[in-house]
Amino acid sequence: HFLFNTLNAISTLVLDQKTGPANTMLTRLSRFLRYSLDNDPMQKVTVATEVEALKLYLDIEKVRFEERLQLYFDIDPTARSALMPSLLLQPLVENSIKYAISVAIGGGSISVSALVAGDQLVLSVADDGPGLDHRPDKARKGGGVGLVNCRERLREIYGNRQSVRLGATRPHGLTVTIRIPLELESKPI
Repeated sequence: HFLFNTLNAISTLVLDQKTGPANTMLTRLSRFLRYSLDNDPMQKVTVATEVEALKLYLDIEKVRFEERLQLYFDIDPTARSALMPSLLLQPLVENSIKYAISVAIGGGSISVSALVAGDQLVLSVADDGPGLDHRPDKARKGGGVGLVNCRERLREIYGNRQSVRLGATRPHGLTVTIRIPLELESKPI
C-alpha cells in the first residue's frame, strides 16, 4: 500500500506542477527504500536506528498529509541502544495512517514510544483514530497483514518470550504494545 500511495501522491504533485514537493518525496522514498532493501527483516538494529528509519518513512507521509499528521516520539534514553528487529514498527505506523489518519478529515496523531521495563524492551505505537470497533473485521481480530507479519517475525525470533497486545487509546484510538527480551548493543572494545 505504502509504495502505491506514495507513487500516486508523487504523480499528483507532478501533474499539479508542484515539482519541489514531488522531488522531496522522491528523495525521501529513495532513502527509505535503500534502508529497507539493505536491512534483512531478521536483522536486529538499535531502537535509535529503527526510529531514524521510521522517520524516513514518516517524512514521506508528512508530505502527503501535511498538518493532518501529528507525530510524537517518546524514546527512553536507556532504550535507544536496545536491539530490536529491523523495520518492525513501520507496518504498525502504516496501519495507523491507513485506519486512523487518512479516514479523519482533520487527520490525527501517532505516538511511538520505547522504554526498558526490567528485562524487557517495551515498544508501542498509538493513534487517536476511531479504534478497533471501526476497523475492518480482520484488523479488529488482530489479523491484518502488517500485524500478522509482525507477530510471525517476533515469534520466529523470540519464540514465546515476546508479546503483541492491542488495546484502546483513551479517549479513542488504538495502541499496539510489543514486549521483547532486552538485548543491548555490544560496543567494540
